[in-house]
Amino acid sequence: MALRGKTLGWALSASHHTLPLILPVMERAVAAGAEVIPIVSHTVTSTPTKHGTPADWLGGLRAVTGREPLREIPEVEPFGPDRTCDCVLIAPMTGNTMARFANAITDSAPLMAAKAQLRTGGPVVLSITTNDALGLNAKNLATLLNTRNVYFVPFGQDSPAGKPNSLVAHLDLLLPTVEAALAGHQLQPILQPW
Repeated sequence: MALRGKTLGWALSASHHTLPLILPVMERAVAAGAEVIPIVSHTVTSTPTKHGTPADWLGGLRAVTGREPLREIPEVEPFGPDRTCDCVLIAPMTGNTMARFANAITDSAPLMAAKAQLRTGGPVVLSITTNDALGLNAKNLATLLNTRNVYFVPFGQDSPAGKPNSLVAHLDLLLPTVEAALAGHQLQPILQPW
């Protein structure tokens, strides 16, 4: 696997129902030889839900990566000039985070990590999970699809009848997407049936 020896800045935004699905993928990246630097949004560190508590997520990230999750903007801002990461991921990426990223609002550690990575032309991989990707957020999705060095985990409509504006990334394609991004191309097809 092309991840051996690579450093991944892995940012998590607060798609709480997706967080339990992310940790096993992160474990596979570590098992493949990647060094993973965990980065978390404020909501991940402060909001308990039926899917888990902040202590669950922070403990899980420590266990998988052997590192303390980074939480603050000043901790990740040096990623750009120091070229800390071979790739930065935001996985999962909520619609709120997608909207802020597309509009250059850098108000969290995940968004600063991504901005810092783009500053030096490094790849950023986005794994979206949002109920409004084909609604009000469609313009933001389009902006990011056309942004250089931004790559998407292939996604599809998870519930076309019940939630017609919803798009969710296929997590089984997350690591292949990272490998493709490290080689400078988008894993295709980007639109996949659910």
